[in-house]
Amino acid sequence: MSPTALGFLGVLALVGLERVAELVVATRNAAWSFAHGGVEHGRGHYPAMVVLHTGFLFGAAAEVVLLDRPFVPWLGALCLVALVAAQALRWWVITTLGTRWNTRVIVIPGLAPVEGGPFRWLRHPNYLAVVAEGLALPLVHGAWATALTFTVLNAFLLRERIRIEDHALGRTP
Repeated sequence: MSPTALGFLGVLALVGLERVAELVVATRNAAWSFAHGGVEHGRGHYPAMVVLHTGFLFGAAAEVVLLDRPFVPWLGALCLVALVAAQALRWWVITTLGTRWNTRVIVIPGLAPVEGGPFRWLRHPNYLAVVAEGLALPLVHGAWATALTFTVLNAFLLRERIRIEDHALGRTP
């Protein structure tokens, strides 16, 4: 295995650890939300989201290792910058929403939607981060099939997720 492939696996491991941190925060926030009257919406799509996002990380690793995808330095550097920007946006969203952020759609009746932070400019900034990451992370090491597959499948999932969120928040798309 090439040194760049090993480095890419390290990047994937770091993103995987970031996902674990997200789940810890989400679990804590879900408990807080339910304790404050939170209602979960759209449970049916959540298992598919977990499978897709987990498969994404493993798929990128498998594609690079098993198909010996080449590392293209200029593309890898550009995508690494995009990946870091996506993570920064994601954590800006998490910080802005505070205890209201979750990987599930849990809404506390009576609380107005958050309009600060990145929500001043985008209705669903976290999903911009997800889309950017879905393209950038695999392409750091040329895993174009994973980037393409995830992006297409994620588009269907995000369409449903955004519809559920907008409905739960009393917004019209």
